[in-house]
Amino acid sequence: MNYSICFYTLGILLKVEAGLMLLPLMVCFLYGEDPMPFGTVIAMLLVAGTLLTLRRPKNEAMYAKEGFWIVGASWILLSLFGALPFTISGQIPRFVDAFFETVSGFTTTGASILTDVEALSQGILFWRSFTHWVGGMGVLVFVLAVLPKSDAKTMYIMKAEVPGPTCGKLVARVRHTALILYGIYLALTVILTALLMAGGMPAFDSLVHAFGTAGTGGFGIKGASIGYYDSAYFDTVIGIFMLLFGVNFNLYYFLLLGDFVSVFRSEELRWYLGIVTGAVVLITVNILPQYGTVLRSLRYAFFQVASIITTTGYATADFGQWPTLSQTILVCIMFVGAMAGSTGGGLKVSRTAVLIKSSYRELCSMRSPRSVRALKFDGKPMEEQTIKGIHAFFAAFMALFLLSILILSLDKQDHVSVFTAVTACFNNIGPGLGACGPAGNYACFSDLSKIVLSFDMLAGRLEIFPMLMLFTPATYRKW
Repeated sequence: MNYSICFYTLGILLKVEAGLMLLPLMVCFLYGEDPMPFGTVIAMLLVAGTLLTLRRPKNEAMYAKEGFWIVGASWILLSLFGALPFTISGQIPRFVDAFFETVSGFTTTGASILTDVEALSQGILFWRSFTHWVGGMGVLVFVLAVLPKSDAKTMYIMKAEVPGPTCGKLVARVRHTALILYGIYLALTVILTALLMAGGMPAFDSLVHAFGTAGTGGFGIKGASIGYYDSAYFDTVIGIFMLLFGVNFNLYYFLLLGDFVSVFRSEELRWYLGIVTGAVVLITVNILPQYGTVLRSLRYAFFQVASIITTTGYATADFGQWPTLSQTILVCIMFVGAMAGSTGGGLKVSRTAVLIKSSYRELCSMRSPRSVRALKFDGKPMEEQTIKGIHAFFAAFMALFLLSILILSLDKQDHVSVFTAVTACFNNIGPGLGACGPAGNYACFSDLSKIVLSFDMLAGRLEIFPMLMLFTPATYRKW
């Protein structure tokens, strides 16, 4: 392990977080609020970051182990410092709660312990939602975009932070790839903000909801989430953009190049749109007796499916009151998640498709043992190493998922609340069912459960292995 480059990179990260906190600091000045909580933390970040970057490492070698360690450690450190404005301001006085809220923000989960979100100051509300936007594309991807000397070695960081079974460069240099991704990300955010303002939503509300939609996070600034506005226009615009941010950003780059063939050939995109369409149709029919008209049922079904499959977590209705079939469909697509290379969480559509195809291939092999079948995706045979990696990921996912459920069971909450709390946090969705449903929150869980769920959110956002490597003794050996 090359500790010098690891700690040097962490120092850069702390300085970047200090710069990011300047925005909520400006919001505090704009609304006449106390800037001290953010000013204090900015000073702490600058001091810590400066100490870690006083000396540039002589050995700048970075390999997979360093890349994964940097990503796992940096997200924990980012969340620890990011929680301080909440506690210093006294608006979330308990640090465990503030840490949970901050991890939920950066991992774009949207799970909250707050019982009265509207009581927060504008500066804190801005920071809370801004963490979604920062975490959506990945803060280290942002660092790669602004670092002037990003090279092939930093590809290990991108591989560890960008969600999906594979990660590739759009162009030759990693830094240019990061710039392209963030350029597309920023452009879509600006367009969404403008559309919300055009529909009559206040500027501040439009911006923070654009942050939550872009990062597929789902922190609202109203107790009733998007349902507060009771607007078919807002539901439609945000619903469409949630789905757009759930698409692999590489496809947008192909669109900019005019390579429409690559977009239409994307098998994952077809699976994604097919799952969304099927879920919307089934839920619309199922909740029709509850809402009376097809259009109203379609409006709520479309928004909630878009919110859940992209792991955003916004709500326009209390789907905890929907029929069992609709709730079951939503829980199923919680696991599926969005496309690889998007800002969404979950297993990812590509992994789900490969797991299904792999099971079918195994069934065919049992029927005809001598036959050799290549597993194809996007019309091309997949490497067995990639398939093996997907199976390993799924095994680790299920092991941590079941362990988390066992620990949370100590809280004596009902099994629906426990199961969906772990499901919603591991897949970075936010609301579950029962006590943590759209009308509830996570305040009822113990500190131990909140720490476990915080780990689950980080593990889910970082694709499990960077977090596991932090606690593996072999990571810290010199060879």
